Amino acid sequence: IDRVAPVAHLPLVLGVLRKLEVAALVDSLITPHPEQVVSAGRAMEALVLAILDGHHALYKVGRRLDERGMLPLLQPGLAPHSLHDTRLGQTLDALFAANLGEVFSAIALRALAIYQVQTPWIHQDTTTIGLYGAYEEGRADAQGPRPTYGYSKDGRDDLKQVLLSLGVSGDGGLPLRMGLHDGHTSDTVDVPRAIAQSVVLNLDGLQGIVADSKAYTQRTLGLCLETGMGLVTLVPRTCAIRQDVETWGQQQVSLPLLLERSAKRQGEAPRRWYGRSVTREVEVEYDNGQIAWAPIRFIAVYSTQLAQQHEQAQAQAQEREAEALAAHITQVQSRQFACEADAEGAIAEYEGRSRGRRGRAARPWRYHEVHYRIEAHRQRQKRPRRGRPRKGEVASEEVVYRLSVATRALAPPVATTLDERSCGDVEIVQAYRDQTATVERGFRWIKNPAAISPVWLEKRERIAALSMLTVVGLLVYGLIQRQVRHYLLEPQATIPGNKGDTAVPTATVIFESFTTVTRVELNVDGVTVYQLHGWQAHHELICEALELDNLGDEDEAIQKNKLTMQKGP
Repeated sequence: IDRVAPVAHLPLVLGVLRKLEVAALVDSLITPHPEQVVSAGRAMEALVLAILDGHHALYKVGRRLDERGMLPLLQPGLAPHSLHDTRLGQTLDALFAANLGEVFSAIALRALAIYQVQTPWIHQDTTTIGLYGAYEEGRADAQGPRPTYGYSKDGRDDLKQVLLSLGVSGDGGLPLRMGLHDGHTSDTVDVPRAIAQSVVLNLDGLQGIVADSKAYTQRTLGLCLETGMGLVTLVPRTCAIRQDVETWGQQQVSLPLLLERSAKRQGEAPRRWYGRSVTREVEVEYDNGQIAWAPIRFIAVYSTQLAQQHEQAQAQAQEREAEALAAHITQVQSRQFACEADAEGAIAEYEGRSRGRRGRAARPWRYHEVHYRIEAHRQRQKRPRRGRPRKGEVASEEVVYRLSVATRALAPPVATTLDERSCGDVEIVQAYRDQTATVERGFRWIKNPAAISPVWLEKRERIAALSMLTVVGLLVYGLIQRQVRHYLLEPQATIPGNKGDTAVPTATVIFESFTTVTRVELNVDGVTVYQLHGWQAHHELICEALELDNLGDEDEAIQKNKLTMQKGP
């Protein structure tokens, strides 16, 4: 035995990159120089491998891949010093010059075609990437996003940052488009750009783009109406139309069930969403700057669980209001009224329809819909005098009135530019609920230490290019997870998970299952033989799901060096 290298999941990643022909695509855009040992395509593969191995610092890439035993698989005869930081930096510069958006879109479209991924929706969101170092301001020759201070979505206000915009597929959360902007760019500025780039992709079966409430602006609505791109978004609380739609929804006697999902925890009730759509005229802005009224469809949605809110601050406010509402309900239901008119007057006071105490109307509940109902009760009338009742005295009764309180969790209304004939209420609500399982899950992966953490790069162009490669890593990560999950559904097979066998593994679980795989280099009678040790049946299953045959090995290289790849026990 000459060498044992812990390759783990990296041959699987390289196999997917070779399946997508990433290196060939990049080399077709960036012509290799005759004196360069490593082409731009091979250097890009090395960087993606390093990102998915958790070591993306440029000066560590060559040494780390050599420790992992990946250099012979990456390119026969490749030495660690050939992947030095200068060469990798030149690759980042060349990728930026070749137009990062076009390079990434070509890779993403190839992934959709090879693995037959349907894309009815693009889920859009933004996040920030923190950067170490004091970057110079106002360089005339600088291109790419400008690192600067701005609102940090990671809570790192001490770091400069750039804004990463991402659009992913509803099926598997695969990145389809990306954009990078200056660190202080607003989300409302980014959405029109994202819509225009999504239109250029020209995806078959695309119905529209799903985004959060920052997408609800006059210009965004007008752009979607002009381009025919559907938009699904929440209505911000500051918009008057939101109160109008919520009031309309509260007036509905009953709302149809649109969506039901199982509970997140055992013993909890299923999560349900009810709603109905209504059309209202709102102002939109067209490309020529003209502002006009246009019909927009809104869906009043009511949820059975307030825990579905995304932001923790909002959840805390809801919890505080729920406690105040519980105390309010106890106080209201303990009151008694001598006549129905008094009870109706109390309801008007609670609902803010009359002057309340000290001349101030009651403040409406923000996160709950509250309904009051008058109920008549018969009770024994209090005797006018003290002491024991006389023998034979008949107790008299009286009618008193109390209020019963019913509450319902209120969710923000959803706005869409699609009409009801082309896309029903169920599809709209389902598309928006998938936002947390697609683009937001991808951002959580990007922010973990195995993907990207605050870094220092000398040039803006390299910052943009490394960010693009991180998104390529997310694409590979999502493809592996999607394909394995789909493959395990058909034969009802499983692979080892964190808590026993699972049929819905995450890509992290899949990577961890390859931890024991090593690449052993043997010398048998003067012939070098490579063998994968620790290979098990579920590894073969994963390769079948991804339609991989050789885990990144190239037949030409094997024949040239007279090597054989065997899979050991």
